[in-house]
Amino acid sequence: MFEVCKMTKPKDRTVGRLMVAATAILWGLAGVCVKSIEWGAMSLMAARSLVSMAMLFAVKRSFRLRLTKTNLLGALLAGATGILYVMAIKLTTAGTAIVLQYIAPILVFLYAVLFKGRKARLTEVLITLAVFGGCVLSFADSLDPTRLAGNLLGLASGVTFAGQIIVTNDKESDAEDLLILSNLLSFLFCFPFTFFDKNLVFDAKNIVWVLILGVFQYGLANILFGKGIKKVDRVEGSLILTIEPIFNPIPVAIFCHEKMGTLAIIGSAVVIVFVALYGLLPQQTESR
Repeated sequence: MFEVCKMTKPKDRTVGRLMVAATAILWGLAGVCVKSIEWGAMSLMAARSLVSMAMLFAVKRSFRLRLTKTNLLGALLAGATGILYVMAIKLTTAGTAIVLQYIAPILVFLYAVLFKGRKARLTEVLITLAVFGGCVLSFADSLDPTRLAGNLLGLASGVTFAGQIIVTNDKESDAEDLLILSNLLSFLFCFPFTFFDKNLVFDAKNIVWVLILGVFQYGLANILFGKGIKKVDRVEGSLILTIEPIFNPIPVAIFCHEKMGTLAIIGSAVVIVFVALYGLLPQQTESR
C-alpha cells in the first residue's frame, strides 16, 4: 500500500507535507469565495475549472493526457468532490459543508485497514478519531439540520474526497493528468448550466472573487496537491488536510461575518494538537 512512501526520502516527505499543508490553506478559501460570488454553483464550477485547467496545462507544457482507468476514476472523484462541495456551500453554511466533507480521514483510514492490510495501531485510531471529532466540534455551532439538502451534499463530498485522496496517491495514477481531466470533465458538465443562471453578472466584485477561486483556491492548490500527496502516506495526507476546516472560517468571518463560537475554537485546537502529535509519533516515522 505504501510503496511510494517507503521509497521517499525524509527531505522529500517534509516537502510533501508542506505542499499538502499549503493545499489545505488554499482549499480553505472556498467558503469565502463561494459566499462572496453571486453566481450559481454550476457557473462557479465552470469558471473555476476553466481557469484551473489553463494553469495545469501551462505547468505541464503539453496537451497530451494519459487516459488510464485510474486517472479517469480519480478525475471523476475529484470533479464530483468540487461540484458537491460548492453546491453544499451554496445551500448550507460553509462550516457545515466543510465539516461534513472531513469524514474523509475516517474513510481513508478504514480503507487502509480493511482493504490494504494496514495494521491499525491504537494511537493511530485514537488520533484519527480525535481529529474527526475536532472537526465536528469546530463547527457544531453552525450545523443546521433543517438544511438537509446542503448537509447531504456535504456528506457526499466527503465520500468522494476520500476516494480522490486514495486514487491520487496510487502509484499507477498520474496526478497532473488526473487533475487536468477532472477540470475538463467538470467544465463540460457545468458549462451548459450557465445559460440558465439568472445571477451570472460580470461585475468587478464577482470577477475578482472568481479569479481568486480559480487561480489560487483551485488551480495552485491542485498543482501542490498533485505533487505533495505522492510524497506522503495516505492517512497522513488526509490528516494534514484537516488544516482546511481550521482555516476555512477565518476569511469567511472577516468578509462574510460568520463568526466562530467557543466550540469552534476548542475544536480547532483539538485538530491542531492531534495532527501535530500524529506527525511527531516515532513509530510512524520508523514504519515508513
